[in-house]
Amino acid sequence: MRAMATKKQQPQQQTEAAPNLNYLIDTFHRERGVDKTVLVDALIQAILTAARRKFGPEHELEAQFNEDTGEVEVFECKVVVETVTNPIKEILVTEAQADDPEIQLGDTQGKKLEGVGFGRIDAQTAKQVLIQRVREAERAMIYNEYKDRKGEIITGIARRFERGNIIVEIGRAEAILPVREQVPRESYRLGDRVQAYVKEIERNPKGPQIVLSRTHVGLLQKLFEQEVPEIYEAIVKIEAAAREPGGRSKIAVSSRDSDVDPVGACVGMKGSRVQAVVQELRGEKIDIVPFSIDPARFVCDALLPAKVARVIIDEGKHAMEIIVPDDQLSLAIGRKGQNVRLASQLSGWHLDIIAESKMRELTERQCRLFTLLDGISMTMAEQLYKFGYTSIQEIADGEANEVSLILGRGTKFAADVQERAREMVKNGIPELPPEPVAEDEEKKNATTEAQSAAQRSEGEEIGGKKEEAVAVAEAGTVTEADAGTAEKAPE
Repeated sequence: MRAMATKKQQPQQQTEAAPNLNYLIDTFHRERGVDKTVLVDALIQAILTAARRKFGPEHELEAQFNEDTGEVEVFECKVVVETVTNPIKEILVTEAQADDPEIQLGDTQGKKLEGVGFGRIDAQTAKQVLIQRVREAERAMIYNEYKDRKGEIITGIARRFERGNIIVEIGRAEAILPVREQVPRESYRLGDRVQAYVKEIERNPKGPQIVLSRTHVGLLQKLFEQEVPEIYEAIVKIEAAAREPGGRSKIAVSSRDSDVDPVGACVGMKGSRVQAVVQELRGEKIDIVPFSIDPARFVCDALLPAKVARVIIDEGKHAMEIIVPDDQLSLAIGRKGQNVRLASQLSGWHLDIIAESKMRELTERQCRLFTLLDGISMTMAEQLYKFGYTSIQEIADGEANEVSLILGRGTKFAADVQERAREMVKNGIPELPPEPVAEDEEKKNATTEAQSAAQRSEGEEIGGKKEEAVAVAEAGTVTEADAGTAEKAPE
């Protein structure tokens, strides 16, 4: 089948010259940045839609753009047949060959519709189609421009507010900073500069939606990349980061160059680099700690400025017990638990902070509990606790050889201890007896009670004399002796 052939004929006299669309295409291309091919396709689709509305859907119509004249030409296509049964879609071979002698049966001939004029409704339809196609092209262009910028920092201007959300103008597009992604203590006014993290780029029928965030931990990391050249050059690496927006943040950094101090590189000369990040985050406090592959050391650094006395690791539960001096307890926990919470997020371990005095009490209590097992002395109990046995259940489930080595006794003795531990777990662990009171403490308590009794007795005697003097005075028969007694009575 031959391709569509155009009928050769002299153009009819037009009442109005067709507009040159090349100027319109160039203007759209310059102002909106839409590709010319997209604009041409939009024009063709708009004119074709209007033509089908004018002539009816039963006609086979095609449209082409003539770059020389800047006009969209509309063709009516008909199949060349020997006998016409449908004059709207078919044309006689003799009639077709009169225009094009080389055309054959079964070919499609396109006849240009000259002097096609559209009414007001048809023109409005064409305009709507053109606008719709141009908008779709702009949306696709914006999406393609920003789809690879997810995870970056972008700067824009606050243009309007919608139900608490901030609409930010970023070049030719608009982004949204939702309420949930805003730091509560930050506020913006129209025209303010907004620097935020590109969290999501969603494509929907109304156009791409670029979602920004001021609370994402990625904002902290990207700000340090901007301020610290060593991070951008991959000499210093941010291993982990934790953030409570508007309050406090922690980052762990490492260096692949032994001559470069990662913490010092992030702090900068006189704190200039970290202060630039703090200023952008509106005063958010930032702790920079060195990263370590040793989890205990890493957690101790993450809890700074608090000092850690001892760390007990439970790898099975991926948890740690952090023992700190009593005067460091509140510092390690932080305000409303902020310090330990951020350290836990930074390290990925579950952390429990325990004061040394409290830990001593727990240790002593547990060791006393171990002594309920026949044959276990206090020294043995302390050894068991020292090597990680913190409950009767753990002793029952432990290895006999290991328990034997810890206790310094034979395997049979260890097996008997474990058997007694299993029976105790099965029958229920009994309550600990009250701790014995020391002899000197008993004497002290007895002395205190005796002194209290003497004071009570003396008070009762003085009170009795005073009441007797008052009674005599009220009776009006006060003698000199009685008066002297009353005067001596304390007021």
